[in-house]
Amino acid sequence: MPELPEVEGVVRALAPVATGRTTREITISDTVKQSKLLGKEAVLKGITTEDFIADMVGMTITNVTRRSKYIYFHLIKDGYTCLLVSHLGMTGAWFAVESLEEIREMKFRNHVHVVFTMDDGSLLVYSDIRRFGEMRLIDCEADHPPLLKMAPEPFDASALTHFLRMADTPKYARKPIKEVIMDGHIISGCGNIYATEALFKMKIHPARTVDRISLKRRTELFVVIVNVLQESIDAGGSSISDYRNINGEAGTMQDRLKMYGRKVCYECGEMTTSMKIAGRTSVYCPSCQK
Repeated sequence: MPELPEVEGVVRALAPVATGRTTREITISDTVKQSKLLGKEAVLKGITTEDFIADMVGMTITNVTRRSKYIYFHLIKDGYTCLLVSHLGMTGAWFAVESLEEIREMKFRNHVHVVFTMDDGSLLVYSDIRRFGEMRLIDCEADHPPLLKMAPEPFDASALTHFLRMADTPKYARKPIKEVIMDGHIISGCGNIYATEALFKMKIHPARTVDRISLKRRTELFVVIVNVLQESIDAGGSSISDYRNINGEAGTMQDRLKMYGRKVCYECGEMTTSMKIAGRTSVYCPSCQK
């Protein structure tokens, strides 16, 4: 699943090409349409395909920003402003192309679900292989309450104080540290990849409970998380599975990972092991991480 750095990469690439463009036509895949007929909610959430098309045609994109792992398309039409909120799920990807044939990988071209034809004839394309991603057209963040419950951005001045305060509450103090730092209510945008890397850098066992980590170490861990996220942003994200930027290019952070996905410890050479924490596979070094 794309994490904060990957989503940031998509937003940085989308903003220059999408901002100022107006949607002329919307095409929805038969797969999404059929899902709606069956009472399911593939990709488009809380709206019919007909209403989505009617509402989105003629919308001008005034900005594209990121909040945690969400992409915000800021829109205006006839003086009315709203948000199109996009989450990539596990395999979602956006492409900015002149034609669908420009999408190089067949696995993405075969799973195109929403195509926005813009006023200059260019296409903004949303592809999603497993269809776990979503789009919501809302007036503002308050229309989708989960958005208001996200932790501050990890780069914000208030983020460390929020993390330390929340981690010390009874709800989280007895939980494994890996579970806590992957919780978007505690730290925004840190998922399995970067939680794994940060804990390895700090030599902290992923199952160690928060209350068994000193305040000093928690503070140091937060700083390491922020640094790892920034390093990945600078590297264009991690293209471990299905993450691509809008031109179909892969990031390079996967080449810098020291623990995630490794069978041998980068530091000591011992075999790594894994365990399930919060439903995710947590890889760690039993010798280095205590």
